[in-house]
Amino acid sequence: MSPTKARCGLLVLAFMAALSGPAVAQNLDQGKPASKLFAEGCASCHRSPRGLAKGRFHLTLYLFLQKHYSSGASSAWALTSYLESIDSGKRVAAKPQAASAASRSSMRPPAPVPAR
Repeated sequence: MSPTKARCGLLVLAFMAALSGPAVAQNLDQGKPASKLFAEGCASCHRSPRGLAKGRFHLTLYLFLQKHYSSGASSAWALTSYLESIDSGKRVAAKPQAASAASRSSMRPPAPVPAR
């Protein structure tokens, strides 16, 4: 290949690269609900979102998630709000022990299998 053809090819490639403009990064987490963000990014290590925000300040949890686990400020904010809403929700009171003990005593083992 002649040097003139090689220079012409490089010039064409440089011109095409200049016209294409800068590459724009996309935030793949943008617009997703927080529950889906948790399911896709956190559920592999944490079985449930319950208790993850317990005892943590809103701002420190947000900054931690933004720095380590989310792709942007909006997804970190959504995850923070989601985790806090799970932990601040009213919990169902446990059943009294007397009722559960009574239900256990009514359960019997299966009947023995008759012999042939």
